[in-house]
Amino acid sequence: MIQIKPMTRNFKGHLALFASSLIFGSNYWFAKGLMPVFITPAQIIFYRITTAALLFWLLSLFLKKEKIEKKDLIRIAYCSLLGVVINQFMFFQGLRFTKPVETALLHTSSPIVVLLFTAWILKERITLARSAGIILGAAGALFIVLNGTPISFSSDTFIGDIYIIINLTCYSLYLVLIKPVMRKYQPVTVMKWAFLFGAVVVTPFTFHTALQVNWSIYTADAWFSFFYVLIGSTFLAYLLITMSLQHLSPTIVGFYMYLQPLVAAVHGMIIHQEHLNWTKFLSALLIFSGVYLVNQPVRTKSEKMAERN
Repeated sequence: MIQIKPMTRNFKGHLALFASSLIFGSNYWFAKGLMPVFITPAQIIFYRITTAALLFWLLSLFLKKEKIEKKDLIRIAYCSLLGVVINQFMFFQGLRFTKPVETALLHTSSPIVVLLFTAWILKERITLARSAGIILGAAGALFIVLNGTPISFSSDTFIGDIYIIINLTCYSLYLVLIKPVMRKYQPVTVMKWAFLFGAVVVTPFTFHTALQVNWSIYTADAWFSFFYVLIGSTFLAYLLITMSLQHLSPTIVGFYMYLQPLVAAVHGMIIHQEHLNWTKFLSALLIFSGVYLVNQPVRTKSEKMAERN
């Protein structure tokens, strides 16, 4: 009889990351359709964070209760400041001043920043295979982002570029710092506190403007996009990324950001009748080659010596 082995932890982590990339990649189209006609950045930040906090706390009622140590709550609090509050605020502020193509281009450096933070803080060794994988992934992402689109980092968009750099740096640091906490607690436990802290911080600054949304002008498509951003790209995506951090290195988690522009391109072909070309095909080949290399295990010196013997 053939026995089917259960999914390994690593496979579950990659599956969660792939799903989050699908959500984030499509989110670009849905969020783009909302702002600025239906909602402003400050308003969407309020609804994203508070809704996610409510959903995580509701979900936690059906799971095993966990008591978090005070030192871990403090870590979750400053991780929330980095990965929830500053990350989202800087991203939307950056989009106000810079161009989407420049934002996407700057975000291709995020996995490299994650790799450096992981080596510095978690003391994870930077291997040749992972470095090559990140370079291949970056090349694939750049092919999609540029794809014949001219860019110009002019003085007019300099402030926006600074916002985006702060955004990607804070999120990269968040992925590394939240990792030790994920080894001790369930993903929902960590996320309910992270978004609660985030809601406490953003509410005083965004509550008043959030009440000014003109819901009467919302179309069916706008409502779908609104709930997709709230539930899909915030609640589900953050949960999936947190789940993946239980099993995978922050370097691997960060690398999956390269899949997002590829998913956005595929979404455009399926929904918006964009055409498949050699650039998109080559980009997919480079990104998935990078996924393979980044996923190569990091062997210790003792493991290498055991193989030789």
